Amino acid sequence: MDHLLQVNHLQTAFRTDKGEVISIDDVSFSLKPGETIGIVGESGCGKSVTSLSIMRLLGSKGRIRQGEIRFGGADLTGMTEAQMREIRGNEISMIFQEPMTSLNPVFTIGHQMGESIRLHLKMKPKETRAYAIEMLKKVGIPRPEAIVDEYPHALSGGMRQRVMIAMALSCKPKLLIADEPTTALDVTIQAQILELMKKLRQDSGTAIMLITHDLGVIAEMADKVIVMYAGQVVEETDVFTLFDEPKHPYTKGLMSSIPHIDSGMDERLASIPGTVPSLHQMPQGCRFHTRCPYAVERCLQQAPPLMQSGANHLARCWLAEEHSPQERKEAAYG
Repeated sequence: MDHLLQVNHLQTAFRTDKGEVISIDDVSFSLKPGETIGIVGESGCGKSVTSLSIMRLLGSKGRIRQGEIRFGGADLTGMTEAQMREIRGNEISMIFQEPMTSLNPVFTIGHQMGESIRLHLKMKPKETRAYAIEMLKKVGIPRPEAIVDEYPHALSGGMRQRVMIAMALSCKPKLLIADEPTTALDVTIQAQILELMKKLRQDSGTAIMLITHDLGVIAEMADKVIVMYAGQVVEETDVFTLFDEPKHPYTKGLMSSIPHIDSGMDERLASIPGTVPSLHQMPQGCRFHTRCPYAVERCLQQAPPLMQSGANHLARCWLAEEHSPQERKEAAYG
């Protein structure tokens, strides 16, 4: 099956007062129609910037330095802003992390939904309103005929997130990018929103790029997973392999921090010491070595490439090479 999206060696940079910094460095992945890819990692690892690079919404200070983003065979990095406007909200839709900051407080829900419907589906005002109400009904919003005339502040967080999803789905996109779609929502609303996204994938074959720090959401939704750290992909494999056999120490750290139902009352959760390094002060060698319990001399000096570590399993770690235990030890110690 042909890939819908192919990101090849993407590098994204931002201008700052201290000079240009690289936020995304050599990120590659692909996505087929109807497939869900999960991108996980701590805040500051580059997950959202990856999605904004695909949407070409980096602002005046951001730019794609190198690499390509192929969508349906065309390279998005070479498109004009006018061409991107035809794709955004139509073929690629995005659910942003904060619905309250994404919705304009001075316009009604119907007005904001109608904008993209009129632009991309060429509907007349009456048709637009009826279609907006239909989309609100599809995402489980009660009284859609009344909600369409409400302002964002009158809705709860869960309702606003559903409005964002209704807006994102209204033009039947080929790719849906969901950036933390269930953050700050209670568990019942979370479950409903995830179910809604699953139904979309089944009904229309929409591919989903799901950005989250919640490994429970990844386990339920994703077909394959990318783990990001300090702007790089540190592990990539299918969702079952990731949970059964994580190879990168960072992934193992994330896994061990998940609370288990059979944990004792006095049992403390494991944590990863330290923080994600600043873009201005990336450590030499492996970017994770300052927080890694397995780091050796080679890790401090040489940056590991993304290496094969089993069938369809990649990891950016000297200890995860596809060798015997003795060969791995020799690779780590040089």
